[in-house]
Amino acid sequence: MKPMFVISAPVDTYSGYGARSRDLVKAIIELDKYDVKIAPQMWGSTPWGFVEDNPEWSFLKDYFLTSPQLPKQPEIWMQITIPSEFQRIGKFNIGVTAGIETTLSPADWIEGNNRMDLVLTSSEHSKNVLLNTIAQKVDQRTNQVVGDIKVDKPIEVLFEGVDYKKTEGLELLDSIKEDFCFLFVGHWLAGDLYHDRKDVGGLLQTFLATFNKSKEPKPALILKTSSAGFSIRDREQIRKKIEEIKKTVNGEVSIYLLHGDLSEDDMWKLYNHPKVKATVSFTHGEGFGRPLLEFSCTGKPVVASNWSGQLDFLSDGAVLLEGELKQVHPSTANQFILKESQWFYVNYSVAATKLLDVYTNYNKYLVSSKKLAEKNTKEFSFVNMTTKLGEIISRYVRVTQRVDLKLPKLKKIDLPKLNQVK
Repeated sequence: MKPMFVISAPVDTYSGYGARSRDLVKAIIELDKYDVKIAPQMWGSTPWGFVEDNPEWSFLKDYFLTSPQLPKQPEIWMQITIPSEFQRIGKFNIGVTAGIETTLSPADWIEGNNRMDLVLTSSEHSKNVLLNTIAQKVDQRTNQVVGDIKVDKPIEVLFEGVDYKKTEGLELLDSIKEDFCFLFVGHWLAGDLYHDRKDVGGLLQTFLATFNKSKEPKPALILKTSSAGFSIRDREQIRKKIEEIKKTVNGEVSIYLLHGDLSEDDMWKLYNHPKVKATVSFTHGEGFGRPLLEFSCTGKPVVASNWSGQLDFLSDGAVLLEGELKQVHPSTANQFILKESQWFYVNYSVAATKLLDVYTNYNKYLVSSKKLAEKNTKEFSFVNMTTKLGEIISRYVRVTQRVDLKLPKLKKIDLPKLNQVK
């Protein structure tokens, strides 16, 4: 009998954590060592129903728990979420988190990590921040500081494996007049100009200012972005932000908005489209940065911030942008992104020079980006992630199970007859 392995995760949501969850669950199933059960969870306000909408993932339904009541205590419990929500349910408990984008972890994340037997995170950056943060423990009744806390449980890095698909044909880009487009992929979240987590506003303004000055033909910028959802209202709010930034820069450069959900196949078609020549991100911080890894596998240049999780796979071969660590802006700070923490701000003038050079000397950058693609498609594949996951679990988990005692059958022995003595 296989050990029961229950996974609580947002596998059925349209979210980054949803994609991570589906890959991890698939990997655990393919290890073929466990009786896998899935407890689907919501992820904030992101849409639900991914599995139903994507038939290639319909096999996950066979593993969904039909009742919130577990049939027994699982041998292994895995929870894929933020650490403050980690709970001990199984005999061995694993917490999985993408980690943190800044230099400090919240105190309740430390407490959550310490509730588990093992924590998996996506990058060396996240691991180091989670391990190195020392927070004050506050008594909830008296609101008084009673001491310091830090993570005292093991943390291992498990990268997010991807399998490159060389597919083309995203027809909606065929109508774009420019033959050279930079692509940005990511959410445009809360924060004043220059301070939203991905710094979409700073990227847009820098791009416009840079190529307004250049001669024809000019490149375009494609923004594959949204806020938390894909509603018409959200789309129009994004449009408004774009128009407000365009008004601050004289001149005309094409900006194209791709709003809404694209399937996995369509995302690969977007990455591989012949008009998409490079990707760019001014991100302030990443727990991992999966779209950057995916795009790097195309062999086209990746232009990104020189800090945080993406350096695990972009340190050699990408165009890394200089900058500095600064305190998080109040317009962005929340219970996860602490106002006391820092993250990375790109040097916009240096970034402008890099973008212009990638555009004007494109073939020069293709040499290193193709080498990066060869490296990343091998090292960061789904198969390698599955193998590493199996090795980590085997190293830490010692499952003891009840085994029914089966005695061997004994042959019947005929005893000699005794003669009766008269």
